[in-house]
This record gives sequence, C-alpha cells and structure tokens, in this order.
Amino acid sequence: MSTQSAQDSRRLEPIGFQERLTATQAILRHIATQFSPAVLASSLAAEDMVLTDLILKDALSIGIFSLETGRLHQETLAMLDKIKQHYGYEVALFRPQNDAVDRYVEQYGLNGFYDSVEARKACCHVRKVEPLGRALQGKQAWITGQRRAQSTTRSELAVQEHDAAHGLEKFNPLADWSEDDVWYYLQQFQVPYNGLHDKGYPSIGCEPCTRAIQPGEDIRAGRWWWENPESKECGLHLVDGKLIRIKQVG
Repeated sequence: MSTQSAQDSRRLEPIGFQERLTATQAILRHIATQFSPAVLASSLAAEDMVLTDLILKDALSIGIFSLETGRLHQETLAMLDKIKQHYGYEVALFRPQNDAVDRYVEQYGLNGFYDSVEARKACCHVRKVEPLGRALQGKQAWITGQRRAQSTTRSELAVQEHDAAHGLEKFNPLADWSEDDVWYYLQQFQVPYNGLHDKGYPSIGCEPCTRAIQPGEDIRAGRWWWENPESKECGLHLVDGKLIRIKQVG
C-alpha cells in the first residue's frame, strides 16, 4: 500500500494520539533544557519530519543534521530545500571522508554491499557511522526518529538510553508512536515530507539499498531487502545494548 493510499485511511485521530504527542513534546523540552547541546539526527523521512516540526515550531535549542552519504535519492536531497523554504532552517550536513570511500571501492567495489553483510556494513560504516561520530562530537545528547514498531531489531527500543559508543545520552521520543500517529501528525500540521513515501517507500535509506515495498510487507522490507531481517541495521543504532559489529575498511 502506498503512503498516499495509506493517508486516506488515517484522517481520524488515532486513539491515544494526544497523550503521545504531549509526552513527546515534554521529552523534547527536557532534552533542550537539560542536555544542551543536543541534536536530531534526521534521515529526512517521515518520523524525522515530525520531530523537525516539533523542534522548530517550539524554537527548541536542538540542532538538526543529516548524513549526506553520497548515495541518497534526489527526493531525499530535495527535502533540504523544502525544510529551508518551510521553516527558514538549514539542516547541517555531514559527509563521508573521500579517502575512506576510495578505500572501500578499491576493496569491495562501488556496489560491493550486495555481496555480503560484511561488505554492506563496511559501506554503512564509511558513509554513515564515521560521519555520525563527527556530528556528535561535543554533544550531550542525540535524538532519533526510531519507533518500536519499525522492525524486529527495535522492538525493545527505550525512549532514553545511554550511548556508550559515543559517550552521551540518546533519545527516541517517538518510540511508542505508530505509523498512523506519524501520518496523522504530518497531515494535521501540514508538514512537508519526502515524496518517496507516496511511491511505496515507508522506510528510506541510500538509493541502491532501498526499494518500494509490496502490499502487506513489513515497513522495513525495502531496506537491504537481500538480507535477513535480523541484520537490517546500519550500525548507527544500538541493538541489544551493543553496536552491530562492523569491519572497518583499510
């Protein structure tokens, strides 16, 4: 089911939505006042647009950045201009190191991530994990748009957790939100969103590693679709309290 058709069934307010919204607003205000400097790591997809809207409308002291991996869809990159036009805010971008990308391509090939989980995670390390580390330097907390319902690897997701790998607090304010909650919020407050959502992409990553899903498929079925569900994380997030092991390139 495409996002557009899904929207048609989400015009009614989900049960408990106001309580979840109020709780999320309180969490964000708490982060802004008690964990400054804090940042939102935005994938420029639906969940992160909810958080972007909440942060910017409330003028919270929380920065917003995105990882420009060099392999993103044009629709995703277009979100940067949409945010600037809608909010007057420029999202900070962090890119991979050129020499690390070159070493990856030399070792695995440009699209070597299709060949093995090891090669795919190595690519994610170069294009996402290492830039994330730079983006989080000097911060006390970072925020994500993760939800428990998104995948098996996130079913035990906490609203707040300690990120030992980066030495700071990590918050997932939408942990208990449903997909209906997300789209109800975007519609009610006329928040700009990634056009890929209208083309059957509920979860969006790099272009070569993301496809549209079929009706009835899991919402993250289009991410690294050639892998088992248990391996479908890029290394940015903790799973069972540990970072997914990644073999560094070089």
